[in-house]
Amino acid sequence: MSRRWGSGEGRSAWTRGRVLAGVAVLTAVLLAFHRAVPNSVGRLGSLLEAFLPWLGLVAVVLLGLALLRRSATALVALLLPVAAWTYLFGGLLLPGEPESDLLVAQHNVSDENTGPAGTARALADAGPDLIALEELVPTALPVYEKTLAPEYPYHAVRGTVGLWSKHPLSGVRLVDIKPPGITEDWRRGLRAVARTPRGEVAAYVVHLPSVRVGASGLASSWRDESAGRLGEAIAAEQRKRVILMGDLNGTVEDRGLAPLTSRMNVAERGFAFSFPAGFPVARIDQVMARSATVAHIRTLPATGSDHLPVAARITLG
Repeated sequence: MSRRWGSGEGRSAWTRGRVLAGVAVLTAVLLAFHRAVPNSVGRLGSLLEAFLPWLGLVAVVLLGLALLRRSATALVALLLPVAAWTYLFGGLLLPGEPESDLLVAQHNVSDENTGPAGTARALADAGPDLIALEELVPTALPVYEKTLAPEYPYHAVRGTVGLWSKHPLSGVRLVDIKPPGITEDWRRGLRAVARTPRGEVAAYVVHLPSVRVGASGLASSWRDESAGRLGEAIAAEQRKRVILMGDLNGTVEDRGLAPLTSRMNVAERGFAFSFPAGFPVARIDQVMARSATVAHIRTLPATGSDHLPVAARITLG
């Protein structure tokens, strides 16, 4: 018995096609207009932006369903999220230039890391010019200093953050990024000037406050306040070239980091999802630059930390 388009089964297939098309359009809207999602309730906008690249998987699932249902309507609608995702993230998939002026490594080593010597050796084996570390604790600090000393004779530590360098450092000072609501001793920012073969670079190493995801949304007020204070410090930096390395507890799409991303260049190539180390879903360990280009960023092999290290190639302007 032949099946007619007007039959119940045909109408159901048409309805499913329209539903898939509607989801595709909604996905495209969220990608293209994610800044319009309000942050007033539970920081929903920032929460969306933390996982924004993963909306590409929605398009992949919709493609499979559209092919299964043979829905031309859904297939046409899928062009919208594909175009939006490609515009936002497609460039990150392209290969980066093999040459650069500096290689830097950024790693939250974890204050619960039981193998600091192995972590230090793994970072040194990547051969970066600069190594930025966060969550340094008094018991592990001497191990990092001893292990890195042969290849990194210059280093500076302020509170729980540190910078190791193959090039001389000067002008080392604490950067106060503590939100007013934190009353205990809290030193998570330093600034130093590295004298590289291509000239002096102001290097910042920071660790912004953590965010929490719960039933009420994203709790990020301290992180956002700290990012604002850091943005002001970088705006006041007199050195033309600046490299920022740190655990920023946010992705570069997250509007909470706008005080930084509005002033600095972010990685042009590479996703480098760094957290959590067991199943990375986001890059919250960042390398940014002013008057320089972050040409490519990638993850390094796992250490004893809950973060993956990242390495970035920098081209100085």
